[in-house]
Amino acid sequence: MANEFKLPDVGEGLTEAEIVAWRVKTGDVIAINDIVVEIETAKSIVELPSPYAGEVLALLVAEGDTVEVGTPIIRIGVPGAAPEPPTETPAAPPAETPVAPAVSTGGPVIIDTNVPPEGNATLVGYGPKQRALKRRTRKGEPAPAPAPAAAPVAEATVTRPVRALAKPLVRRLARDLGVDLTALVPTGPKGTVSKEDVLAATATPTATATATAAATPVAADPAGRETREPIKGVRKNMAAAMVSSAFTAPHVTEWVTIDATATVELVARLKERREFAGVKVSPLLVIARACLLALRRTPLLNSTWDEAAQEVVVKHYVNLGIAAATPRGLVVPNVKDAHALSLLELAQALETLTATAREGRTQPADLSGGSFTITNVGVFGVDGGTPIINPGESAILCLGAIKPQPWVVGDQVVPRQVMTLSLSFDHRHIDGATGSQFLADVAGLVGDPATALLF
Repeated sequence: MANEFKLPDVGEGLTEAEIVAWRVKTGDVIAINDIVVEIETAKSIVELPSPYAGEVLALLVAEGDTVEVGTPIIRIGVPGAAPEPPTETPAAPPAETPVAPAVSTGGPVIIDTNVPPEGNATLVGYGPKQRALKRRTRKGEPAPAPAPAAAPVAEATVTRPVRALAKPLVRRLARDLGVDLTALVPTGPKGTVSKEDVLAATATPTATATATAAATPVAADPAGRETREPIKGVRKNMAAAMVSSAFTAPHVTEWVTIDATATVELVARLKERREFAGVKVSPLLVIARACLLALRRTPLLNSTWDEAAQEVVVKHYVNLGIAAATPRGLVVPNVKDAHALSLLELAQALETLTATAREGRTQPADLSGGSFTITNVGVFGVDGGTPIINPGESAILCLGAIKPQPWVVGDQVVPRQVMTLSLSFDHRHIDGATGSQFLADVAGLVGDPATALLF
């Protein structure tokens, strides 16, 4: 008896995902909750544990393929048992059984309760051809020709190289450099391909030539003047979200240039404190805390415009989002209930959040439910920008680079650590006075962190 593990909905309303890397191969014996595959959703990389124990009989989907939720991706059975062909499982349904509608919907689950569980195997080799075969069987006696046609579809997918184990960032590097991971000898922990393995392979002409011939998602023209890369996954989701926000919420952006010397000095003192040992402390931490305090005075910046209900939803909690650039695109994970954290707890949460995001392993739950976002372009040496509001929120603060500049103090011009803050907000329900008050409060706290005692 074999079980087929179908692609589950790991997020809110997930409809499809890309198979990034198989962590097992045909013949492996696994236990329940062993990680079997890495998938990329529209938001992040997710590791899927197996709900079944047994031997891996077949990998039904190849790396790089995008499949719908509900599609079988791996078959697991009793160790030593012969793989079960997918065509043996489904029995010929009665004429009145609505098999075709259940399969043709392409939904995340098999909806028709009249179809026995064994019938789910027809999703192997998903696509128009498979559904067409199911529809033809309804017109008369099942022909013997369609049954053999289904088996090669599933078996063909397991002939591709799927044994190389590597972290998402290493896999991305290999794709960018045109290196075939399956051709490398892994030197990383637990048999994984390391970054050094990929870089070393680029110096070997034979390895590079082999990798160039491998299938990749990037296509170049023969003259080498252009490269085309499919828009999918995180980058596709980001593009859709930004377009929706930019053309739905009327954005207003305000700037303020401030002397952030006191914040820079505070950061230096915090780094010397024993409780912050081993924790990353930066101006972002102080400014994030300043935002949390300022939102107490102007809670409308921490709200949502509900178009359907024609209501403004003011939130009494702050899920603080931090925009993070990753190799797969921009993501905005958020710290849940950041308003209730101490400064040390906030520092630890921000460090974990950004590190996980850069590795591409942020879980879908951490990417949803944000209420206010900070984006830090200063890390790239940029002075400022006009950020686009994260969908579902009402405001976003952009941090520019902190640079030594001449500044007037009293009647003298002295060098100070200067930065620009820019705030974009939804002008449908946040007027200029409210937005300006929030920005002024944050600027005041960054310029003099001691004024936090007044909040």
